[in-house]
This record gives sequence, C-alpha cells and structure tokens, in this order.
Amino acid sequence: MKKTIAFILFISILISACTQESQNKFSRSIQNWTGTNGVLDIYMGEKLVKRFIKIDKLSTAQSTSGSSERDYRYGYGYLDSNQNFIVDEGEKKIYFEISGYATPYIFYDWPFNK
Repeated sequence: MKKTIAFILFISILISACTQESQNKFSRSIQNWTGTNGVLDIYMGEKLVKRFIKIDKLSTAQSTSGSSERDYRYGYGYLDSNQNFIVDEGEKKIYFEISGYATPYIFYDWPFNK
C-alpha cells in the first residue's frame, strides 16, 4: 500500500514539473488511448448536412516527409444518415477527412450516457 501511494505521489510530482505543453501532450495521449466517443456535425450555412457519431478521436494529419501538420483533420466514425444519434442498420463506420480551412464543423463529446 505504501509503495502504491509513493508511486502515485512520484508521478504527480513528475507531471506537475512538466511544462504546460508537455502536460497537454500527455493528456492528449491518454485521451487518444481511451477515446472520446465524440460527435462531428458539419454545416453548410446554418444547415446541418452531415453527422458522424461514435468517433474515437479527431486527429490532425502529419506531413509524410517532415514534422509539420497538414491543413486537414481525419477520423473514423459512423455516418449518421438520418441524424438521430443512433447507429441504425446500414450505417457503417467509415474514414473521413475535413478541411481545416473551408469546412464549418463542430466536434463535441457524446451528449448521452456513456
């Protein structure tokens, strides 16, 4: 029991000594591992035109020949064709990409019980 408490205390001190950016990266890596079960709504003007549900994470694409980020995001989720927040028969999990510049979208955590 004492070893467990000492280990938790050690990790807490180690994390608190990190910079804010390092803490953010650590938090994102845990979130990437655990998933978020998010929802992505894509709008055209004021109209909702696409909804993806049960998204594990929304990632920023990385350059293949360097360390710079690309101008789009991608993920895997179910295309909710009738926009009812339910994976209905025939709605499959698909890969998608959205532009960082031209696509008005909102990504949010699953609003229902997890």
